[in-house]
Amino acid sequence: MAGIAKQKLGAGYAKSQRGTEESPLAKWTLITIAMLFCLVFLLLPLANVFVQALSKGWSVYVQSLTHPDSWAAIKLTLLVAAIAVPLNVIFGLAASWAIAKFEFRGKALLITLIDLPFSVSPVVAGLMFVVLFGLQGYLGSWLQEHDIKIIFAVPGIVLATVFITFPFVARELIPIMQATGTDQEQAALTLGANGWQTFWHVTLPSVKWGLVYGIILCNARAMGEFGAVSVVSGHITGETDTMPLRVEKLYNEYQGEAAFAIASLLALLALVTLGIKTYLEWRQHREYELAQQSAAAESSDTFLESKSKNE
Repeated sequence: MAGIAKQKLGAGYAKSQRGTEESPLAKWTLITIAMLFCLVFLLLPLANVFVQALSKGWSVYVQSLTHPDSWAAIKLTLLVAAIAVPLNVIFGLAASWAIAKFEFRGKALLITLIDLPFSVSPVVAGLMFVVLFGLQGYLGSWLQEHDIKIIFAVPGIVLATVFITFPFVARELIPIMQATGTDQEQAALTLGANGWQTFWHVTLPSVKWGLVYGIILCNARAMGEFGAVSVVSGHITGETDTMPLRVEKLYNEYQGEAAFAIASLLALLALVTLGIKTYLEWRQHREYELAQQSAAAESSDTFLESKSKNE
């Protein structure tokens, strides 16, 4: 009877599995459509950027990148990213820890504000800073009296970049911290650790991969931001032009090879970012598999030990 029941169960499982599987035609059709979209809308434009950048030879490509104005745009982009990313890391850690570990009035409002840059156009964000800090803005006269320049200067570019990119770290960390809970922190505090030790040795290691992903995404968006930066920068050549703004200016001046050269550098940075992210995902998956294997081996050893003791 047990064998018959087992056969019926296996037949029922196979039948249900066949019911949820797609036919080979449907499967390969979906795969083909997905690959064609990736080829047409991602790979071909990306390859075209490098082809156009190198169309007049390597010397012209290097000359375009080392031009003083282009080099100033590269340095400014790296400077803005170097300022914006650490600020977003501090905010992301603080906001995600507060949201995941505590209950307080205004928690839903804080989550909504974190998502605000995703729903607001970058151009609108740039105009917001102009209205606040421009010469005709609310704080413009006070800033002018104290000789503080924000709009059409580096501080304005940093502010716009921080606003556009600050959800990335927080949004990566919030679900991870919510999933881990507070048991580990409470145990550490019970054993005598202070708040700083708990953060460094308990909280931070448990969210390290999410933090790294957030930093990578935040850095990529900071270096590629165009809309908000375009509004607040003033497009001053050699001073407030970032790499995306430099690409637009060169293309409008009919310097296509130079524009594609800067664009290829941005694309290369994006590819490096993607490669780092893929490697870290592989590392995380590998560590998870090793942890599962170790747990399975320990449980097997425990079972064998208990069985030998009972015998």
